[in-house]
Amino acid sequence: MDNKCKRAYITTPIYYVNDIPHIGHAYTTIICDTLARYSRLIGLETFFLTGTDEHGQKIEEAAKKRGKSAQQYADEISGYFKNLWDEFEISYDKFIRTTDKEHMKGVQKAFEVMYEKGDIYKDMYEGHYCVSCESFFTKNQLIDNEYCPDCGKPTNIVKEESYFFKLSKYEKKLLEWYNDEENCVLPKGKKNEVISFVEQGLKDLSVTRTSFDWGVKLPKSINDPKHVMYVWLDALLNYITALGYGSDEKLMKFWPATVHVVGKDILRFHAIYWPAFLMSLDLPLPKHVAAHGWWTRNGEKMSKSKGNVVNPRDVSNAYGLENFRYFMLREVPFGQDGDFSQKALMDRINSDLGNDLGNLLNRVLGMSGKYFDMKIDSKNVEKYHKKELDAAKEIIDGLQSYIFDMQLNRYLEGLWKILTIANQSIAIYEPWKMMKEEREDEAMALVALIANLLVKVTILLHPVMPKNTQKIAGVFGIDIDTKSYEKYIYNFELIQSAKLTKIPPLFPKIEKMLMPSPEPTTNKEVKTEKNEKIKTEDIGIITIEQFFQTKLKIGTILEAEDIEGSDRLLKLQVDLGEEKPRQIVAGIKAYYKPEELVNTQICVVSNLKPAKIFGHKSEGMLLAAKDKNSLSLMRPQSKVANGSSVG
Repeated sequence: MDNKCKRAYITTPIYYVNDIPHIGHAYTTIICDTLARYSRLIGLETFFLTGTDEHGQKIEEAAKKRGKSAQQYADEISGYFKNLWDEFEISYDKFIRTTDKEHMKGVQKAFEVMYEKGDIYKDMYEGHYCVSCESFFTKNQLIDNEYCPDCGKPTNIVKEESYFFKLSKYEKKLLEWYNDEENCVLPKGKKNEVISFVEQGLKDLSVTRTSFDWGVKLPKSINDPKHVMYVWLDALLNYITALGYGSDEKLMKFWPATVHVVGKDILRFHAIYWPAFLMSLDLPLPKHVAAHGWWTRNGEKMSKSKGNVVNPRDVSNAYGLENFRYFMLREVPFGQDGDFSQKALMDRINSDLGNDLGNLLNRVLGMSGKYFDMKIDSKNVEKYHKKELDAAKEIIDGLQSYIFDMQLNRYLEGLWKILTIANQSIAIYEPWKMMKEEREDEAMALVALIANLLVKVTILLHPVMPKNTQKIAGVFGIDIDTKSYEKYIYNFELIQSAKLTKIPPLFPKIEKMLMPSPEPTTNKEVKTEKNEKIKTEDIGIITIEQFFQTKLKIGTILEAEDIEGSDRLLKLQVDLGEEKPRQIVAGIKAYYKPEELVNTQICVVSNLKPAKIFGHKSEGMLLAAKDKNSLSLMRPQSKVANGSSVG
């Protein structure tokens, strides 16, 4: 992101209306809202876009299952998203829907331009199609010649007439873009994955379908009404149709996008297909495509069947929206996977917000009230505390780069370093002793130092916690806007004098969890093969038949290596006594070094359906014992033949 530009254009992906919003959607949207609020704060003319993606076979099928038309179903789910973002006070400038007439008109215009340029042509398509991912795959990309490499679901062989986009034509240009623009894809590890994918060779992309109707029709000039556009061509073009491409183009002044924030699962579409489409349209490319990681809950992947999906509205209602925003941005480095736990959220609220920020504000109010009739004066701050001011200024000078490099957790860490300076100054200089020794000027300078550091942190924290920071700013009688940013941050001025106003504590301590924790279902009836009903009174009880469905085998680790870009995954090659080794991806990097695993034996669940983890095929799962602080792999006491059964 280039803060020298006078405009900022920030986008979430448009969310697919196959289900209601979850914590991942909220994470993406909160990131973008923070970027938009920061951009406005520093004086950039800002346009922030979000919305919903509503076409495609998956939506058509989901609507039929519910006895609704595709439009009715799309209206309903899109409404969930819009209502939640409004409830969360997301500061978007436009909420786009791919069923909007202006959007469809712009998509048809783009298709026409590409077609006339010779970048779209008609041919026959035969390939493996995943309805769930709305994606085509070649046979060598599939798992076991059938399953989708992204979601693991079965694919269908589709053979139909199709229009193709000449993606292969732009392979070299894409590689040049990645090479020339260092930060075009963030984080850097994700960029390397994209480059590796493109270097393997790009095939032309099927961009229309004839097997369903729920989509944007081709332009009338092409006169081929049985075709609708491939959902990703339709969806990606929202970033320019929202600005009026193909209709009223006055908002196209915001193009190119400053940053597209996306989940890592849709990075390929945004970092390969989308720039290729833009090249075909002779439009500038986005400055950044930034991909974040996924969220788990208490270390487990979220799923409806486990009952551990986090509803962002529930978290906000229980713990407070702004506390939730802070936690999401502070807890996880951008690009890495994050884990949601109520304990971690409570720790952030009680420690970071309650102790470091809230208690510091209370101490300033207490000292100014006790010693100075709620007044502060900064005339002697630089005389007595130049060292602390210089340290704070050095931190602040480096913060903007963290925002624009998508390192929001480090941005917040920097703000908390300033709070640490403030809190430590009270302990070091002991204002109560100064007052006893009648050194009132020094005591006033210290209280004013703390107040000024709080003001600077408050202004910079505003994009993350807009309501609470307004309350804190009110204590010192200032507004939070571009003028205050220029005065107190850019020019690093101090409040000359002020009369402080007391407010109630902002971050009361949370003593216990406020949401129910997900637990395995109890007291369910299960059936054996003889159709007998068995009550499972104890948590997690299974039948003997269910147990014997799991095949456990002993194997030897032949190779082990890090997976680039992941802080917890190792890729293993394991000999299970079969014709060739199995590749297994395991989240054990924090506990084992690759070299210490080679030639050791482990216990493997060998009949799991293959899955794709962090872009790598995994054909099994290791067994391990884990407590709060350690993890230990399950191993045989003495060496046994590879492939030996356990049980």
